[in-house]
Amino acid sequence: MPHENHPTEMTEATLKRRRFTGAATQLGTEVSINFGSSLAGLVIPVVGSFVVVAVRQFVMLVAVLPFYRPKRAELTWSRLWPAIALGVVLAVMNVAFYEAVHLLGLGIAATIEFLGPLAIALATSRRWLDGVCAAAAGLGVVLLIGPGSSDAAAIDPWGVALALTAAATWALYILLTRRVAVGLPGLEGLTVASIVSLALLVPFAVATFDASAFDWTVVLLLLGVGVLSSALPYSLDTFILRRITPRLYAIITSFGPVIAAIFGWLVLAETFSLVEVIAIAIVCGAAGTAIATQRDRPKSDLEQTAEGIV
Repeated sequence: MPHENHPTEMTEATLKRRRFTGAATQLGTEVSINFGSSLAGLVIPVVGSFVVVAVRQFVMLVAVLPFYRPKRAELTWSRLWPAIALGVVLAVMNVAFYEAVHLLGLGIAATIEFLGPLAIALATSRRWLDGVCAAAAGLGVVLLIGPGSSDAAAIDPWGVALALTAAATWALYILLTRRVAVGLPGLEGLTVASIVSLALLVPFAVATFDASAFDWTVVLLLLGVGVLSSALPYSLDTFILRRITPRLYAIITSFGPVIAAIFGWLVLAETFSLVEVIAIAIVCGAAGTAIATQRDRPKSDLEQTAEGIV
């Protein structure tokens, strides 16, 4: 009996259905991540960023640890250092982003942070269109935090610095994740990174922990952040990337700042001036244009065969 998932034996309708399912799921994960970030915006003023990020990393670790079965001989520095570095980057990236959300609001913080993956997408390009897109994205961020913003005098420079730190570490996260995925099997790299990240965060979380601030509402919010922002999206990524191309995945991700702004408005009661709305649209439009117009290099026979068996 032929295998129904082999691309040469799929009907066009089946391929379209798989692409639609993958794209819809990816859009759902963007909603999940940004809804989780908006819940984090509610609870950060109560318990602090370190506690929120520590709980988020703990939930992710609980989700991936059952699949990690290390062998003592494999626990070497030369093999694990990319995953260890990824854990450090995860800790810095998430704390910087959540602190930026606290100081700037979710919509502005998410838009600035998106400069990180956009920079990765444009870094090796030599096309004039990509240069225009990069300039447009920079202009969008300047408009977002400049005199035309809803309350320019209240834009916190430290919040902007933290959002830029989150952007830089997100770029590092992308590069290290690829290195880890190539060098370590399965979820091993993500598990090691989660352990390192949590180990770094726990001392700060303990130092800022205030038991009197906790009630069942806070606990549920923290668990919601962990599930929506980490456990659910990470668990669905493999499903998604088996159904859509990396380019489509990146294009959908480029709408993250818009989704973040919507949840900032709905959950955190953030308001945006017309200039800020235009600025967010410019950044997303620049990213989407840059990614959508990239040319795919021809795939080798080996790559085509590999795609047929995943």
